Amino acid sequence: MGIVIDSSVWEPKTSLHIFIFLANFLSIFLLPNFSNKTLTPFDHGTSPSFLRFQRNFLLIFIFASGMEGISSVFGEFELAYYGVSREQVVVHLCVGYLVAFFFSAFLGVLCDLIGQKKACLSFCTLHLLVGIWRRITLQPSVWVANICLSLATSIFSFCFETWMAVEHDKLGYRRDNLIDTFWLMTFFESASFIGSQVLANWLLGSDVEKSVVSPSIANVILAMITIIYITKCWAETPQMAVFKEYRMSFYAYIFCDKRIWLLACAQACIHFSVAVFWILWAPTLVADGREVHLGLIFPCLLGARMLGSTALPWLTSGPSSIRTEDYLVYAFIIMGLVLFVVAYDYQEIGVLVTLFCLFHACAGLILPSLARLRTMYVPNELRGGMISLSLAPANVAILFSLVQGGYYRNIGNATIFAFASLGLFGAAGCMHVLKRWGKQPYENGHKL
Repeated sequence: MGIVIDSSVWEPKTSLHIFIFLANFLSIFLLPNFSNKTLTPFDHGTSPSFLRFQRNFLLIFIFASGMEGISSVFGEFELAYYGVSREQVVVHLCVGYLVAFFFSAFLGVLCDLIGQKKACLSFCTLHLLVGIWRRITLQPSVWVANICLSLATSIFSFCFETWMAVEHDKLGYRRDNLIDTFWLMTFFESASFIGSQVLANWLLGSDVEKSVVSPSIANVILAMITIIYITKCWAETPQMAVFKEYRMSFYAYIFCDKRIWLLACAQACIHFSVAVFWILWAPTLVADGREVHLGLIFPCLLGARMLGSTALPWLTSGPSSIRTEDYLVYAFIIMGLVLFVVAYDYQEIGVLVTLFCLFHACAGLILPSLARLRTMYVPNELRGGMISLSLAPANVAILFSLVQGGYYRNIGNATIFAFASLGLFGAAGCMHVLKRWGKQPYENGHKL
């Protein structure tokens, strides 16, 4: 008797997408009815000048997130289209994180010195150059694009948050409005990544050979629109900081305070765990040999991240306000437990997708919450340097995992997940110690 092999294709049910969409909708639009603040992001009582400022910034940030999303989605397709082998893909990733490590150590400092507006323009310029390069070259240099996009991603990780915080403080708006902008940034960033996937798939269409450059054209258009919008519609007071004074302030406020080291450690741990997840999630889902529609799972993960970001205002301004460090301890522990389960090579796809959604929901809550803590702990003029330096050890850990696990295959995916899990448990410990050490070393002049 012959053996029949099941060739089923696993894909999430449509009800899951509908549930995530409705949960996001209800979480946002029911918030004003339960918030204990006098103002919410959707309250008509908010000052018109702040709403104008917030909407202009979020529009720029959505365009920037769209460029990042298209480059990420199209970059993976481009490697497959040109027949790049698995080993070359690993080398490609290693070069990207190596560039990120070497430049992230001082990119944030440089952007603090020259101004965040110029840093954001540099980010757009890098995407513009890569898009033009891919358009005019039939088979572009993957290495040139990889280096430029790695630099752009490093700048994206801190420049927009820092620029928004600096301008917000300069204009004298309330800090609770700034916190609202943080979770909205995470929300719209995830939404932009979903839109980038849809746009890239639509541009590629059925004739791949003719439309392979279409996503690059879309990135060029987005970059040009963003550059024009930033240049014409957003003013920044030209100010070149003195490096000697910056170095003294950085040493006094950042290096000499252990509490900021704890915050930087937590940021590095979540950066490492999220990067590891995006590298290994697809191989983990297809480990049992079944075909999986990853393109349908991707929106679920980012939708869960959006839902997690909407939980921030509920926790901080809902019926029972909770201190940031308190809920971050539990969020980090939950993320660590998720990766701990995955590290045991669990292969039931439905359970894995559920765990992955929970992972991203916690990430959506943690990322804006850490930005909130940075507002309380770190002076705005040092913010970019602090963020970029905190990402340097994470990039080293990612590079080590790629070399040892992906290239030499000395360690398995389960071991890498376990390392990420331990890092998240360590981040929970950092938040616990941060709470016990009491008052913040730096207080912004605008009260809540």
